[in-house]
Amino acid sequence: MISFDYVTAADVESAVRAASAPSARFVAGGTTLIDLMKLGVERPTLLIDVNTIARRNAPIATVTDLPGGGLRLGALAHMSDVAWDARIRDRFPLVSQSLLLAASGQLRNMATMGGNILQRTRCAYFRDTATPCNKREPGSGCAALDGVNRTHAILGTSERCIATHPSDLAVALVALDATVNVRGATTRTIPFADFHLLPGEHPEHETTLKPGELITSIDIPALAFAKRSLYLKVRDRASYAFALASAAVALDVQGGTIRGARVALGGVGTKPWRSHEAEHALIGKVANDASFKAAATAALAGAHPRKDNAFKVELAKRTLVRALTEVSA
Repeated sequence: MISFDYVTAADVESAVRAASAPSARFVAGGTTLIDLMKLGVERPTLLIDVNTIARRNAPIATVTDLPGGGLRLGALAHMSDVAWDARIRDRFPLVSQSLLLAASGQLRNMATMGGNILQRTRCAYFRDTATPCNKREPGSGCAALDGVNRTHAILGTSERCIATHPSDLAVALVALDATVNVRGATTRTIPFADFHLLPGEHPEHETTLKPGELITSIDIPALAFAKRSLYLKVRDRASYAFALASAAVALDVQGGTIRGARVALGGVGTKPWRSHEAEHALIGKVANDASFKAAATAALAGAHPRKDNAFKVELAKRTLVRALTEVSA
């Protein structure tokens, strides 16, 4: 049994002050953290419940407009509420789709925006404390390298870790150049592309958050052609399964020529994977199958598959081509 203290934070300031304690964790929906505590993977000494903040500070739990057509997603806004928000569905449909394709309806009613982008990998070795895992216990090794690695990453891997990032929402957000607003000793904004870290030599460091920092919101800047966007997810079963490969795409097509493109991949990277290579391969080209296949080849050029997951290279290519084809139709 894990022994820990529990406090309720009345506001952001008191939450941040409480988080200065060693091994403190914020909890809102708890759909990832509580599971990991039950498994013994997470062992916080203090849980700081931030749900009361939502009742006293409505913007932190809602979607609000930004100047020019962008949107701010409160960190405590629930996945289901954001997914069905009319502004999200109209301006950024790939965000709504990524949320509706994630988890079950019950979990979407509990899980929050901040928690979603902080969720930890579903690598079976990470969740099994009897096996070595550098992400869970630095320096212990990575059982997935030579173990069963069918669901693991092929982009952004290292010899220390090949675990995939599980969030569907994060793939859509990195494609849209979102930013993350955090409060700690100071207030700062982090570009979404820089928020998650590659494993490198230190897979235990997953984000650029500093100890005690609390996510307050996520900003999506205005992007007119994001109305023409799609999140496509391929998985082993039709619901409540994590992506084997996914693609978040948005295209600006004028007169049959691609003038702007956003491409990100999920299920294949150790972090939400923005593919500037695919975007560069698309811009200025005719929106057709040949261009889409060239972009897919560019996106997967740096893949490093292991013995069980080499199929992901072709699967990710086909997923991206299909997504581009559908969004350009």
